[in-house]
Amino acid sequence: MKSTTEPMDASQQFCPNEACCARGQIGAGNISIHGRKRPRYKCHHCGKTFSARKGTMLEGLRTDEEKVAMVVTLLSYGCPLQAIVHAFGLDERTVAAWQKRAGKHCQRVHTAIVEQGKVESQHIQADEIRAKGRKLIIWIALAMDVSTRLWLAGVVSQQRDRRLIDRLFQRVRACCQFMHALLVCTDGFAAYPKSIVRTFREKVKKQAGRGRCCLEVWPDLCILPF
Repeated sequence: MKSTTEPMDASQQFCPNEACCARGQIGAGNISIHGRKRPRYKCHHCGKTFSARKGTMLEGLRTDEEKVAMVVTLLSYGCPLQAIVHAFGLDERTVAAWQKRAGKHCQRVHTAIVEQGKVESQHIQADEIRAKGRKLIIWIALAMDVSTRLWLAGVVSQQRDRRLIDRLFQRVRACCQFMHALLVCTDGFAAYPKSIVRTFREKVKKQAGRGRCCLEVWPDLCILPF
């Protein structure tokens, strides 16, 4: 979570206005501090102002960010929602809204940073969690890079089937570097092997000239149950 209690530094900001010619340019000298009580910056190219919380889960909130960060941290460690409501004197709907905000922001960060095909993963573990609710059973499929302990992907479905595993490994594939040695360990669920093979294969042109490409599995792909 980006902190806005730190000293304001206009040189490290860029204009988020999509119509601005200086959008995304850090250190271009076009950004100045516009307000400190409710931290805002101003772009002198387009004349627009923007909040220091722009692009964070805190955007649009007026609550003290330390309180929001503490609540979200407790939620991430499994603290019961009712305990947080009682301890901080908050409305249950407010806490739920902050949790949803944090989840959406984390998903955007994961897509923008992790799912860019740059993770040098050599060993991945995949498994599912069965969660039971009121008249409802949910399956959560997860995949983690073992060496860094980085969660590569997670998908949710009411069915533990091939589609769930296919969706999981499509997200995993978006994270991994192209064509390298990879060991994938699973819990033995029958849908894993074929799904992994379908995911980690590439089009290869074996002969010059006209003709279709062949789909070939990564040469050093290994699948093992753990």
